[in-house]
Amino acid sequence: MSAVRIASAVVAAALLATAWLGFARHDGAWPFTAHMTMHMLVVAFAAPLVAVAIGPRLVNAAPVLFSAMAVSLVELFVVWGWHAPAAHHFARHTTLGLVLEQATFFVTGTWLWLAALGTGTRAATGVVALLLTAMHMTLLGALLALATRTLYGHGALEDQHAGGAVMILAGGVSYLAGALWLTRGLLLQRVTS
Repeated sequence: MSAVRIASAVVAAALLATAWLGFARHDGAWPFTAHMTMHMLVVAFAAPLVAVAIGPRLVNAAPVLFSAMAVSLVELFVVWGWHAPAAHHFARHTTLGLVLEQATFFVTGTWLWLAALGTGTRAATGVVALLLTAMHMTLLGALLALATRTLYGHGALEDQHAGGAVMILAGGVSYLAGALWLTRGLLLQRVTS
């Protein structure tokens, strides 16, 4: 295992520990911003590092399971589904809900990043998949940040606005950076070809 993959695994483990041990509570009495920070640490920062640590071998062994566009749509439904009021309440107020929410976020986030981080044609579709994800994360974050009332019936509106801003910034930056990195690789391939 290369030094980059080892470092990625270590940093990902530290981020997951921070997210799940530092922010995870099931009593519902924690700020929405903390809940959103936990989400973003998992899907936008730890998941891509886990994908780098795993490397392309898994993707190359079963490429049909890693269609970047298909996985990005699965990830879209998972993220928006858990932000529906009933699902959000379930995750916020029960241990089972929180564990299911975080597990699905982690699995689909890692799956998306694995599918996107490839070479050649896979990298081109990975760029589109990451940009699609950046757009839907930004849209959901804007919905939360600009709402005129709390969407979940708890906490202050200002807390919801701040949580939406966290989603816009963290999600937008992470997925856009991933798409730009893949684009850079594609351009370098064209120059050296």
